[in-house]
Amino acid sequence: MSRPDHMDVAAYALGVLDEQDTERFEEHLAACWACAAELETMVPVVGLLSDIDGETMMALEQTATDPALLDRTLGAVRADRRRTRFRQLLATAAAVVVFGGLTGYGFVSVAGDETPDLLAEPTATAPVNDPPTSVPTARPSGPGVGGTEEEGDQVDATDPTTGVQTTMFLVKREYGTRINFSLRKLPGPRICRLVVVRKNADTEVISTWSVPEGGYGTNTRPQGLELSASTAAPTSDIKQIQVQSVDANGVASPLVTVPM
Repeated sequence: MSRPDHMDVAAYALGVLDEQDTERFEEHLAACWACAAELETMVPVVGLLSDIDGETMMALEQTATDPALLDRTLGAVRADRRRTRFRQLLATAAAVVVFGGLTGYGFVSVAGDETPDLLAEPTATAPVNDPPTSVPTARPSGPGVGGTEEEGDQVDATDPTTGVQTTMFLVKREYGTRINFSLRKLPGPRICRLVVVRKNADTEVISTWSVPEGGYGTNTRPQGLELSASTAAPTSDIKQIQVQSVDANGVASPLVTVPM
């Protein structure tokens, strides 16, 4: 674009360009971020100028001969600019919160849908005490269960206390272990997490999710929940995998444990 195109921002903002020049500048503005940004900064000034009447203009002329009046005028302008910047900062902060919340929203899928990998940063947790041994169960059937053969070593378990059932498939990878798992008889509402316990007693939270009021694999919601997560721990180094419920105070309790 030519230099005159960039010089027309103020004239366009004040509305002094003729129809032909206005059309030409708007075509330039559509592809020039610099002019668009400059035009945005002029909008408040144009609004202020539109409110100036004849008496105000006479008062402004007096500032040329009255230094005190000039200082007061400049002070008022600076104060207005600070208020404008503050409002812009609030608007920007609000936008960041909204879009940050949207991009941070996690997706889980119920059985029967394609399940994406849900990767969580390794998080150190308190040592996990061994709960009552979960009872191995047969491969379940019913709504939300079935389909093609899963990859990896299958492990099934049902907790004798909570009644929560799980089927896990452990897939060996170069980076560690991928765990594809489903849950049934899982009541809600609650917050859950998947914890890997290594043979040296180190623990690692590799996934978290929320359970709605109807739960999963229940009378209210027959479909089970299917998720996927990964850990750096090799399969041979895993002692057990535990699904935990986390209360409002951050205290975790086991829902079902899969011994390895």
